[in-house]
Amino acid sequence: MIYVIKALIIIIALEHAYFLWMEMFAWTTVGKKVFKQFPPELFEPTKALAANQGLYNGFLAAGLIWSLFIQNVEWSHYVAIFFLSCVAVAGIYGALTASKRIFVVQALPAIIALFLISIL
Repeated sequence: MIYVIKALIIIIALEHAYFLWMEMFAWTTVGKKVFKQFPPELFEPTKALAANQGLYNGFLAAGLIWSLFIQNVEWSHYVAIFFLSCVAVAGIYGALTASKRIFVVQALPAIIALFLISIL
């Protein structure tokens, strides 16, 4: 079970590292392909906002990766729970305010990982 949890944490961290890259460095190219409902003329003026959002996604990825390197199992779980909770809340908020797809892509994997940690 611990390997499934760690695999989920790695997948979620990689996902947020991708969000960081897209929002900070590829907002006007890849961002247009991902966020098709967003008017194309608004990508350039919102580059700084997207980069700021990408930075926060990077913090989430860093925290999740950090949780994998903590030797104390209890503290590793506490750190993972904190960052997975942040991801879940962000995903739920995104699903409510932007796109329902965000729930499946972002919140659901974090919720599953949180559930698995809770039954250890």
